[in-house]
Amino acid sequence: MINIDDLEEQFAIEGEVGFAELEGELPFISIFNKFADVDICLQGAQITTYRPQNGMDVLWMSPDNTFDNGKPIRGGIPICFPWFGPAGDKSLPAHGFARNMVWNVLETKSLPAGETLVKLILKSNNETKTMWPFEFEAVLSVQIGSKLTVMLTITNTGKRTFTYGSALHSYFNVSSVEHIGIDGLQNVAFYEEFGTELFAIKEPLRTLRGHVNSRYIDHEGPCAILDTAFMRTILVEKTGSKVTVLWNPGAETCGNFADIPEDGFHSFVCLEAVNAYNDMITLEPGSSHTTGTTISCGEKGINPENSVLKGMEGLNVI
Repeated sequence: MINIDDLEEQFAIEGEVGFAELEGELPFISIFNKFADVDICLQGAQITTYRPQNGMDVLWMSPDNTFDNGKPIRGGIPICFPWFGPAGDKSLPAHGFARNMVWNVLETKSLPAGETLVKLILKSNNETKTMWPFEFEAVLSVQIGSKLTVMLTITNTGKRTFTYGSALHSYFNVSSVEHIGIDGLQNVAFYEEFGTELFAIKEPLRTLRGHVNSRYIDHEGPCAILDTAFMRTILVEKTGSKVTVLWNPGAETCGNFADIPEDGFHSFVCLEAVNAYNDMITLEPGSSHTTGTTISCGEKGINPENSVLKGMEGLNVI
């Protein structure tokens, strides 16, 4: 049971870090510094707000969220662990259990240049072992400065080797999917949906036309979301991930999600750092792996050096 008063006493930083029940009965950390405002829900260690000072929201949150205990929150940056996508057992939650569980606060700190550091932790317990029979420690490190840096470190604290999948399932707030382009994915092989056929794009910018669920393989570089109506570029960098997922439900499938408005697909795009498919992570006892994403806003995107496919035999150019 989370006690807000205890968290305030132990981890609050006057004028910078505080704790409250912001939505329903779910506990949140609120961070305010000279760089940005950030809210993090302790359920799922999920960042729900990232708003640079004198700027607009970078992350999208569904207005249809109910913020119920144990129910996934739609939007922000959900943490998928220890699997990404549907589980083999349909009785288990999609995208793992980490986003549905309450994490504990490990540390809050003011850094010398005015940044704020927050760390949250989730450890294996009797409940997690009913869904995934391994011992682990998950630590989410969030640094709020001129950029938002999010690092998920998984440590094998048991005596058996395990393999897991994960993602930082980021939802980005855009003016409209009709007004954006995605830079940084050209010349990269991808699967659409759960298909086995590889495709690639040759244009410097990928535009979204209808339902998109693309899984870019062996991709470790940065991407940018160029939004002409909002007149901004969101730069998304990552570490520890070799798969990038681009997702928008489009009008075709948006109605399948009870927590997204019927026209909600217009205002967000997911661009995700993922460990899945050919990038599952195997940890020996005592070893760790970190998956990270760094988000910043500006006026310029990536300047692609070459938009022509080379050495991509066997791919369908679209």
